[in-house]
Amino acid sequence: MAKFSNRAALMFNLALMVTLLLTVTMVESRFNTNTVAPEQKATGPVCATIYGAQAGDSCFSITKFFGISMEFFSELNPNLVCEKIFVGEWLCISGSP
Repeated sequence: MAKFSNRAALMFNLALMVTLLLTVTMVESRFNTNTVAPEQKATGPVCATIYGAQAGDSCFSITKFFGISMEFFSELNPNLVCEKIFVGEWLCISGSP
């Protein structure tokens, strides 16, 4: 029977571990497709049109400019803090809440 040196045994074990990890990763990725069933509907607002905030914009000025109500604007942008709008922030101005 042939003898393995410690270094050869270590390399062999390392190659086996890498092979095992790659196999597990490939098998796991086949089962993790993250697809949404067609009968599931999106939760939350669906945005149709966005607007990039400009200097001096406020929730009030944006709603007046686009002719939408504050309530509708708030429903489209549920996580928006009106006091902290920054230049370039994307805001939803049309869609369905």
